[in-house]
Amino acid sequence: MISTAYAMGQTGAAGAPAGGGFTAFVPLILMFVIFYFLLIRPQQKKAKEHQNMINNLKKGDRVITSGGIHGIITSLGDTTLSLEIAEDVKIKINRGNVAALNQKSSSSAPQKQKEKAKEKTQEHDKTKDQDKE
Repeated sequence: MISTAYAMGQTGAAGAPAGGGFTAFVPLILMFVIFYFLLIRPQQKKAKEHQNMINNLKKGDRVITSGGIHGIITSLGDTTLSLEIAEDVKIKINRGNVAALNQKSSSSAPQKQKEKAKEKTQEHDKTKDQDKE
């Protein structure tokens, strides 16, 4: 049994050492480099962009919270902001809960409905005036 263990500890036929030293760490170093470029670096870049977005928020911006609530910023504080999520309905949230800016439209849906109603009344008034003539 001792001769078997001794035989396993011998070097190869060429007499080279059995792969110790720096060469054992090369695969670990390569794995770390791959993880850095594929996982760590993109996550840090995304976090930096999110922080810049939060720092550049201003009154009137349309945002989406991390909980999925859409709203318009009505006031800003150091760590909080107020969102109008419906007409005369405001909520206060932490700045960090803002997930994204919503750039779909420049005016909100209630404003569009008001504009359409105003156009309809103007058209209705024009038809009344034409009927009188």
